[in-house]
Amino acid sequence: MHNTPLHSSETLDYLVIGGGPAGLQLGQHLGAAGHRYRILEAGSRPGTFFRTYPRHRQLISSNKVHTGTDDAEFNLRMDWNSLLSPDPELLFTRYSKRYFPPADDFVRYLADFAEAFGLDIAYDTRAVRIRRADDGFTVTDQHGRDHHGRRLVMATGVSLPYIPDVPGIETTENYSEVSVDPEDFTNQRVLILGKGNSALETADNLIETAAVIHVAGPHTLRLAWKTHYVGHLRAVNNNFLDTYQLKSQNAVLDGNVLSIEKEPGEGGRYHVRFSFSRADEVVKELTYDRVIVCTGFRFDSSPFDPECRPELVINDRFAELTPAFESVNVPGLYFAGTLTQQRDFKKSTNGFIHGFRYAVRALSRILDERHHDRPWPHRPVATDPTALADAVVARVNRSSALWQQFGVIGDLLVTPAGGESRYHEEVPVAYAHGAPLTQGAGYFLVTLEYGPDHDKVDPFDISVRRSAQNSVEQALDASYLHPVIRHFRDGELLGTHHMAENLENEWDHPKVHYAPLVEFFARELDRQPSGAGR
Repeated sequence: MHNTPLHSSETLDYLVIGGGPAGLQLGQHLGAAGHRYRILEAGSRPGTFFRTYPRHRQLISSNKVHTGTDDAEFNLRMDWNSLLSPDPELLFTRYSKRYFPPADDFVRYLADFAEAFGLDIAYDTRAVRIRRADDGFTVTDQHGRDHHGRRLVMATGVSLPYIPDVPGIETTENYSEVSVDPEDFTNQRVLILGKGNSALETADNLIETAAVIHVAGPHTLRLAWKTHYVGHLRAVNNNFLDTYQLKSQNAVLDGNVLSIEKEPGEGGRYHVRFSFSRADEVVKELTYDRVIVCTGFRFDSSPFDPECRPELVINDRFAELTPAFESVNVPGLYFAGTLTQQRDFKKSTNGFIHGFRYAVRALSRILDERHHDRPWPHRPVATDPTALADAVVARVNRSSALWQQFGVIGDLLVTPAGGESRYHEEVPVAYAHGAPLTQGAGYFLVTLEYGPDHDKVDPFDISVRRSAQNSVEQALDASYLHPVIRHFRDGELLGTHHMAENLENEWDHPKVHYAPLVEFFARELDRQPSGAGR
């Protein structure tokens, strides 16, 4: 690792801004590919964000150490913290046995990951200005030193608090700075703005000391166990809901804060005008001792000069990206890590380590394909229904990428006219259409997906009818995670096959899973132009 900059005149293949998990993951891939890169990290060690967040120091990313198998690929389905690595020993499961581990253990793991691969990182190097250069980008740090790269990858995460536009909100406290000592809130009335994990994590911490806690926001509170989106409220943070429903002076308020006014002087109370969404009162003024804003985070685009500032979307919280994780308006500016959740916002897992580690690997392959004339890795498969089915069944029963990045990353089977097929693993679904991989050929995309409207019903309501497991006839209506194989040509959908859901996620029954898949491939290959298929 380096702590002094390269000579200012040297232009690297890649500058990566941010030494968190995404930056480290990309650095490992770039280094292994032989590219000249540098990671610019504002902090003195990797993982600066995780030295502060979550504020109460318990991760909510699963760390399942005991799975009953030693299959490393399968085990990554249950390990949400490890980065992808050629070293089978470099797993976060060796750092903690806790299912929800301490954040400090993860910081230690990131430092060891960076050291193990000798990643090229410039610490204490904060990007304060980013501008276009003749051969790419120039990044100026807080010391006035310039760093040059032909391409730039932002892996900073969402580093700034997202503050709603509410009059008086500047007088409140923010999740990033508020005290985490419950004793500081003894016998106080507290309003928490936000309904996500940071808000409910904060509320749970105050249950024993605060007199009254109100959690408020304009949107419906959504539970992860129902939506399958792990960024929605997790069970580990929902003790507060019990205190609301069982009448312990706490409440969840649905509606909008219209204004916040703080009384003058230290200890002045807050008067909050609140517009209710589901109550008879239209507007009511509520009084609190403390107001804490826990409304999430956003991307910091301020270092960019205007001519290369990326377009922003979703309340200006994220840069808008192409399917290749590139800015829609700044060529050569790519994004890695939680910033790529703009592509699957609140639907899949690009906002989290166990999801974006695969997107980062996909990005490294996209960069190789686009800028270094290195095709996406593949293995040959006979263009035969049985051979194709064998390949798919083997992958869907083990793959961690398809499991974690459901519906977003898939395996790609390209079946050109004549000759053998190509099996490409872990291709972003949106990227596959129109990419060099699929031009002029038929192709199949293999994904794991939940069924339609899976988040509209209570999964614990036994009165709600669901598809029977291992039912070929009901596979199309399966609501639980199951394999879906789609046939395309030139981006046009030609056919779809759903494999029947299974309680143990084992899709290898000869009659239920395998035989219908062989029949699907046989039928679809016969649809291809003359010379393709069998």
